[in-house]
Amino acid sequence: MAIIIKTPEDIEGLRIAGRLGAEVLDYITPFVKAGVTTGELDRLCHEYMTNVQGTIPAPLNYAPPGYTPYPKAICTSVNDVICHGIPGDKVLKNGDVVNLDITIITKDGYHGDNSRMFYIGEPSILARRLTEVTYECMWLGIAQVRPGGHFGDIGYAIQQHAEKAGYSVVREFCGHGIGKGFHEEPQVLHYGKPGTGEEFKPGMIFTVEPMINAGRRDIREMNDGWTIKTKDRSLSAQWEHMVLVTETGYEVLTVSAGTPAPPAFVNAAKAA
Repeated sequence: MAIIIKTPEDIEGLRIAGRLGAEVLDYITPFVKAGVTTGELDRLCHEYMTNVQGTIPAPLNYAPPGYTPYPKAICTSVNDVICHGIPGDKVLKNGDVVNLDITIITKDGYHGDNSRMFYIGEPSILARRLTEVTYECMWLGIAQVRPGGHFGDIGYAIQQHAEKAGYSVVREFCGHGIGKGFHEEPQVLHYGKPGTGEEFKPGMIFTVEPMINAGRRDIREMNDGWTIKTKDRSLSAQWEHMVLVTETGYEVLTVSAGTPAPPAFVNAAKAA
């Protein structure tokens, strides 16, 4: 399937969806603390989406070929969980790190997909560094986006930064095109070679969402058919934004009042 170039109407719809997706993360932030269960975070997000925003949680009952329907509204991936952690009775405790992955669908059918890392209490030095390096990886990938560049540029920038820090890049999961479809073309790999892959063209919209492990990149799938953990039980981190290719560079669509600021090197590069 070809990559869908979005119309101006699509782009505006996806701007709104991106902001709404980010606002769910803003809303839930004060509740992400020691003593709360991941199931309670899911309940709060679900109610906020449906009752306050009038949006639909995209993951709920989502079932790609070969999968059982996903049973919850959000993904909560704690410590050694790489992605797709199912909310439940797990109680967050001091020192944990957790990724909350939120995707909403607006009344017009557009998807807003993003994720953030959260510290529970005081994280270990390792957990803080992994989380910060992963955030830098995401932004280094995003910073490669401009007409005439290639998707391999994203993967190369991420892989270089992660491996230089002594970490590894998960290869089984990647970013993706997004629009009225939850997962569209292209697949956005978080490793690779510069100058390879499809060329960026204005109107493309996709996610950049590197999953970085403190140990080896190998994964293991849990019996629920969804939860993915590091095989060596090392910590994993992930951040995610939706990105539009513009005529001159890129625009991040998953932006709200509480969105963490880009690293200083991104602002410096844009000002240059």
